[in-house]
Amino acid sequence: MSEISREIIETFENPYSQRDYSIETICPEFTSMCPKTGQPDFGTLTITYVADQKCFELKSLKLYLQQFRNYGAFYENVTNLILDDLVAATEPRSMKIVAEFTSRGGIRTNVTVEYRS
Repeated sequence: MSEISREIIETFENPYSQRDYSIETICPEFTSMCPKTGQPDFGTLTITYVADQKCFELKSLKLYLQQFRNYGAFYENVTNLILDDLVAATEPRSMKIVAEFTSRGGIRTNVTVEYRS
């Protein structure tokens, strides 16, 4: 199992930090690995946040998320880890992540986590 590095997440200055506005980023090709079976898990991440001073840069987000391809963790752990790392990198006013994982054995799982400053 590889380790995830949050240092890969780059940020840029929020051009409208005086205003509250939502930024929604949808990542439809998220993959991680089941820690019990070693099989891939597929899902869509929807990241919605109100930035304060910093926004995350999309290419670095893509590279950060690609690290999870070989990372064995349950859905709940993966979703909370991503939230913790993005909050640490951007220090937003608020952030919400909805992770919608595809069906496995006829069961579908969605995990929603939120942060408010």
